[in-house]
Amino acid sequence: MDDVCKIKFRDLLKMRKEGKITCEAIVKASLSAIRKYDGALGCFISVADESELIKLAGESDKRWASGKQLSDLDGMPVAVKDNIHSMGLHTTCGSKILGSYNPPYNATAVDKIKKLGGIIIGKTNMDEFAMGSTSETSAYLNTKNPYNTERVPGGSSGGSAAAVGAGLVPLALGSDTGGSVRQPASFCGVTGIKPTYGLVSRFGLVAYASSLDQIGTFSNDVYGAALLLDAIAGSDGSDSTSLYDKNEDFAAKIDTDTKGLKAVYFPEFMGEGIAPEIKENFKNSIEALKKSGITVNEVKFPELKYVIATYYFIATAEASSNLSRYDGVKYGYRSDKQKNYDEMLLSSRSEGFGKEVKKRIILGNFVLSSGYYDEYYGKAQKLRTFIMKKMQSILKDA
Repeated sequence: MDDVCKIKFRDLLKMRKEGKITCEAIVKASLSAIRKYDGALGCFISVADESELIKLAGESDKRWASGKQLSDLDGMPVAVKDNIHSMGLHTTCGSKILGSYNPPYNATAVDKIKKLGGIIIGKTNMDEFAMGSTSETSAYLNTKNPYNTERVPGGSSGGSAAAVGAGLVPLALGSDTGGSVRQPASFCGVTGIKPTYGLVSRFGLVAYASSLDQIGTFSNDVYGAALLLDAIAGSDGSDSTSLYDKNEDFAAKIDTDTKGLKAVYFPEFMGEGIAPEIKENFKNSIEALKKSGITVNEVKFPELKYVIATYYFIATAEASSNLSRYDGVKYGYRSDKQKNYDEMLLSSRSEGFGKEVKKRIILGNFVLSSGYYDEYYGKAQKLRTFIMKKMQSILKDA
């Protein structure tokens, strides 16, 4: 029973369509697996009310029985990273400063899932405000890798990736600023998609670095990740950075012939510090692509050495600006030290934020300061444009 959510999503959906399993059974299996294993794994910060979840699953079963299901997601449990608003559940961002925050609205991505019948089962652990790559900077939990609890699941969407990898849920949402969907997906052996910026609305996603953040999807197979992306993609009037109208079916294209497609890889990624087994697996992946009919070319990209510095300057600058709203006045944690406004502000932020967040705020304030703005932040923005144009050129010529 507990292993139901380990079934490849495409097969699980086929079973639901053929009447071999009910939505209620899937939701109950997910809840059972969470009760049984999450104490050791630490994937969930909060789980929705079980009776309400089972009620929603029963309503989905009635729709399926009458042929009026809302979509292929109808009745399927979906976990949501805890920086994405979902009414009825706290949105903590893995931080003490938002420990009791209840959002008054749903993120657009969550709204779309609910309108298609998807069931939000709970909120997953994450690095505090998505700042980290191991899920260890959370104020609440240290999520474990489902394949080896002595290892990390990656981050910052480690809770979502580990929940899917462990078979606690078949589908999950995460967010990606600089690899926070892709890296934990790799660590936990699941499929993770970081969409093109602007394809999925960021409305209701708590900002880390606004020009980089994006909501992505997890599943235990490519089909599930693509189907969930189909559900949440598309333009949104509530998000000025929502750029694209969805005009294609991602899941439907999975079985199309790959012959004639082109791909490139950068040898600089396989340099110093990469474990031999990782290099070997990477080579095997290239050979697998070639065997499927895809042309794979090696393209040198020496400018990649600037990518990490560029990312950190931009991300921390935007983070310091975005996190200034947490002042202990409007919402979130407020310190008991309140002799005056300055003391309340300082103590609330000092007690509410963790070390990693404080470090990035300090760095962000530094690169935005009057004496260093042009030297650091300005140059980083120019490098960002240069790297973008270089990538466009490489892909155009591939």
